[in-house]
Amino acid sequence: MTQPTAGEFKAFSAVCTHQGCTVASVSNQTINCPCHGSKFSIADGSVTDGPAGSPLEEKQIEVDGEKIRLA
Repeated sequence: MTQPTAGEFKAFSAVCTHQGCTVASVSNQTINCPCHGSKFSIADGSVTDGPAGSPLEEKQIEVDGEKIRLA
């Protein structure tokens, strides 16, 4: 789950597209994989730094007040 801008929420698969490791942190506008250093945009899941070659899969969510759920 990320918040690219105030009030905007996004959700992505936690599985890195490089070798299937679980991404572990979000910092400096990227979702980070600890295994081989891939980084993905918090806005759209696109690769910002490899070795991953494919974006993270975006998940559909519903925002209802202070609750966020997978759709």
